[in-house]
Amino acid sequence: MTTATKSPATLGPHGGEAPGRLIRNPVLPGFNPDPSILRVGTDYYIATSTFEWYPGVRLHHSTDLVNWRPLGGVLTERRLLDLTGAGDSCGVWAPDLSYVDGEFHLLYADVASFASGYWDPQNYLVTARDLAGPWSDPVVLHGRGFDAALFHDEDGTTWMLSMTADWRPGRDRFAGIQIQQYDRAARRLVGTERIIFHGTSVGVTEGPHLYQKDGWYYLVTAEGGTSWTHQVTVARSRSLFGPYEVDPAGPMLTSNGRPELELQKAGHGSLVSTPDGRWYLAHLTARPYTPLGRCVLGRETAIQAVQWPPGEWPRVEGGVPAVVVPVPGDAEPAAEPAAEHDDFTEPTLGPEWSTLRRPATADWVDLTSRPSFLRIQGGQSPVGRQRPSLVARRVTSKQCELTAHLHFSPANYRQLAGVTAYYNTRNWHYAYLTADDDGRPVLEVLSADNGRRTMHDACRVELPGTDEITLRVTFDGPHVTFAYRPAGATRWVDLPAELDATILSDEYAATLVDGEPDGWGFTGAFVGLWVQDLGAEGGYADFDWASYRHC
Repeated sequence: MTTATKSPATLGPHGGEAPGRLIRNPVLPGFNPDPSILRVGTDYYIATSTFEWYPGVRLHHSTDLVNWRPLGGVLTERRLLDLTGAGDSCGVWAPDLSYVDGEFHLLYADVASFASGYWDPQNYLVTARDLAGPWSDPVVLHGRGFDAALFHDEDGTTWMLSMTADWRPGRDRFAGIQIQQYDRAARRLVGTERIIFHGTSVGVTEGPHLYQKDGWYYLVTAEGGTSWTHQVTVARSRSLFGPYEVDPAGPMLTSNGRPELELQKAGHGSLVSTPDGRWYLAHLTARPYTPLGRCVLGRETAIQAVQWPPGEWPRVEGGVPAVVVPVPGDAEPAAEPAAEHDDFTEPTLGPEWSTLRRPATADWVDLTSRPSFLRIQGGQSPVGRQRPSLVARRVTSKQCELTAHLHFSPANYRQLAGVTAYYNTRNWHYAYLTADDDGRPVLEVLSADNGRRTMHDACRVELPGTDEITLRVTFDGPHVTFAYRPAGATRWVDLPAELDATILSDEYAATLVDGEPDGWGFTGAFVGLWVQDLGAEGGYADFDWASYRHC
């Protein structure tokens, strides 16, 4: 999938003519937050957060900053990441991808909780000579904070940075950016931890990345929280340990106070240089459906051009995110496919698919028992956090749909299979085939809204004598609808319920209890193939194919 187009003369980010290639933001649409961007030779990579979804740490590759190809995820097995029981929006936060001495280093936190002032983060490091693996066993690092990153200094030393978490009531929970040396040969932290930056008055200082240029150390951090007041802050020092002076011009990038901008929540950025010395910033962003409204697509990744003269501060034009960014060069971007179709003929799931809280192992994601079918062994209920059976992909457009052809013979009402529009265990819509009390198959639609379940009785359809059906879930702006097509039929039957898509958003998922966030939302909407076997009776469903397209 590409996110760029080319025209002889197109409006630039602030209204001027911008000939040539164009980055069109977001470059990674849908749930792809907290980008860590890296160049190795002429190849660019972006690693993003995945939270409770496998594979952990999603990667994309580009050779021109314009076209990005998904590579799938790094943490594909429980040896590298165990998400069993992970809470909503827990799991993998803000990974960091770096490269030194012919080896990739991936640093990531598995955050276990974030209630009542605690996070319980555990940081890990894995390494590999090739991004395709094999990856080393994880090195267990500190749990003092999250958003950790490695800095490889010009003198050959490596340093680990992170935010510092302070659980104590009345203290600043974001207590500054800390640094400690990491011994790559010994594969452990050495020396003393130090706080090198306390942040600005904006607060919520996190997401540190460190760069060395023109005799300065430049510290790039995220501040203001990950919503509307988010920003990228830059500070610099002649010494690694500071003191760090904040850019007097203010934040390098923010959408704060500019509700008219298409790209909101701009912050959490990392820098990359091109082979010819140009600089770009990859950053988090979001696109609300209404001004400062709900962001169903979640937090996405965008790229901005950076002006960075020798000895000066790195700056983004206007300090705000642009939707269109000119890029030098004349390579022709590929056409965006109208649809992405999967006949399940490969031995493993494609890079567009993710699974919830457990890796896609053959004991429940079976692509061999029935050739050219995806067999999903039924799992737990929608609130189960140990063995759910959901294979899903990110919603990347306000208008899109997922269609799937299902073979399923439910034995009873405890066995269900179908398609879903999903955010987390408390917010989803689900059209499924199951068995009625008399054993006959029936199609139903069920929703969960902040944990409250609603059965949409008008959508109930008895389907006697069939175990084969095509189902469709459609996003049309703020609405979700379902439709079905019986086996052998050519016409779709729309189910009579127009459901609220905006409950599948970070903003809706967030609640406050006594002033503390009890249930934050950090992910985004998915569409997927969901199978339950609530009685653990061996139920499964076969999917012949699935197709995702922008409408």
